[in-house]
Amino acid sequence: GKGYPVTSHWQTQLERLAAGQPTLLTGIRRGVEKESLRISPEGTLAQTPHPPGLGSALTHGSITTDYSEALLEFITPVSTGIDETLGTLADIHSFVYRQLGDERLWALSMPCIVSGDAGIPVARYGRSNVARMKTVYRLGLGHRYGRMMQAIAGIHYNFSPPEAFWEAAWQDDGARGSRQDYITERYLGLIRNFHRWSWLLIYLFGASPAVCASFLRGHQGHGLEPMDPEGNTLYRPHATSLRMGGLGYNSEAQRGLAVCYNDLDSYLKTLKDAILTPHPAYAQFPSGEDGDYQQLNDSLLQIENEFYSTIRPKRVAASGETALTALRRGGIEYIEVRCLDVNPFAPLGLDEETIRFLDAFLLHCLVEDSPPCSPAEQAVLDENLAAVVDRGREPGLTLASGDGRRPLAGLAGERLQGVARTAALLDAAHGPEAGAGAYLAAVEAQAAKVKNAEGTPSARVLAEMTRDGLPFYRFGLRYSERWAQYFRERALAGDALAALEAESERSLAAQRELEAADTLDFASYLAAYYDQYAAL
Repeated sequence: GKGYPVTSHWQTQLERLAAGQPTLLTGIRRGVEKESLRISPEGTLAQTPHPPGLGSALTHGSITTDYSEALLEFITPVSTGIDETLGTLADIHSFVYRQLGDERLWALSMPCIVSGDAGIPVARYGRSNVARMKTVYRLGLGHRYGRMMQAIAGIHYNFSPPEAFWEAAWQDDGARGSRQDYITERYLGLIRNFHRWSWLLIYLFGASPAVCASFLRGHQGHGLEPMDPEGNTLYRPHATSLRMGGLGYNSEAQRGLAVCYNDLDSYLKTLKDAILTPHPAYAQFPSGEDGDYQQLNDSLLQIENEFYSTIRPKRVAASGETALTALRRGGIEYIEVRCLDVNPFAPLGLDEETIRFLDAFLLHCLVEDSPPCSPAEQAVLDENLAAVVDRGREPGLTLASGDGRRPLAGLAGERLQGVARTAALLDAAHGPEAGAGAYLAAVEAQAAKVKNAEGTPSARVLAEMTRDGLPFYRFGLRYSERWAQYFRERALAGDALAALEAESERSLAAQRELEAADTLDFASYLAAYYDQYAAL
């Protein structure tokens, strides 16, 4: 766009490098992790164990569970093709529906009808130490935040530019220091910019403006209003993604955790300290006394995953290795975006247009200047995010920016001009055969939602509920039924079916081997695991 200034050395670098080597941008590596609750035909949370045909939730490569036994999680392998990623995800859905009996997958992020904490079964993974650790961690989360949190679903998007891109960029920048340190620093810059602009993703893709009243039964002070005379649905009229606000994984305890993304050392140290320092409020839950484990420890965080963030730096960890140890060992390898709601209007919960936009947005975060973040700036960013979560579609909403408060629409428009620049480079790299202009078209589709908030998923959810007089759970059931039928009727290629069946068998054998191989008692196993944090 004309009004968008070329501010950054890296934007110019990207344009120069991509002109000479288009493949630097065609090899983006991505993967999707999509969570979905299993529900009964009536729309209540399934109380059944993990379906046996899905293999072992502990060791299966593509199908596991997250917090609750009823919260399935589907994982695609790393791929450089969007069609391949979405095709694999669709195959997993089709396969799962063959094992679900009359259950369905819930098509929204905020849960179906739930009957309090007791009605949310904690995930189980077998008898091995690693399995027990996963379950105890989840018990701890239930005690600390309430089990209701463990029925919320989301979509995680994993992203990394190809190796060839990093090599070219590092050489272009003078090949100073180690290449891995360079990559880590650039990823941290991406993360800081992501925090500056993630409110835009919440506005564009938030799809949880309302919740079932059963989710908040017994809770006061949530500030939501009834949407129907019976009070079955609670909402905020201009909300975008209640999942990302105070109703989601937000903890008063974690508010004081000032995690800094200016350098890897301080990031690792902050989380390590939170894992190793006792937190008095959690001392009431047993963590191993007389063999009773209701949590892994009584620290602010049991493990690093408990720190809930919209984006995480990641590296694939070795078996038994902590996530922080992996980052210390090899630096940042990819990032995981964690703020996407399940989109009820797409069979898979996300679609190709969303992925293309995310690629352009994340590359834009990577190539823009990214000054260090201060606690004062972080407080402003938290405030912007909260405003967009609760009131993102409110006409005239303003956000804090470098030059005072400005209308969301103006800030979004400027940011989208920058993202469009990056999208144009992606389109040029992919060439006409890959769907001419598909990246730019994805950005333009988002710009339309900024001009007219009625096009956002959150507005569409409320409009349909209002038009058809549907409480939240009926709306959710409508789309859960629709996509259940879609996947039950969708053909699953023989080789895809055979591969998923074989993986289920292999995973069950792998779980049995793990259980047979355990030699340590659980307390010693945990102690050895936590020794890694002390050694960071």
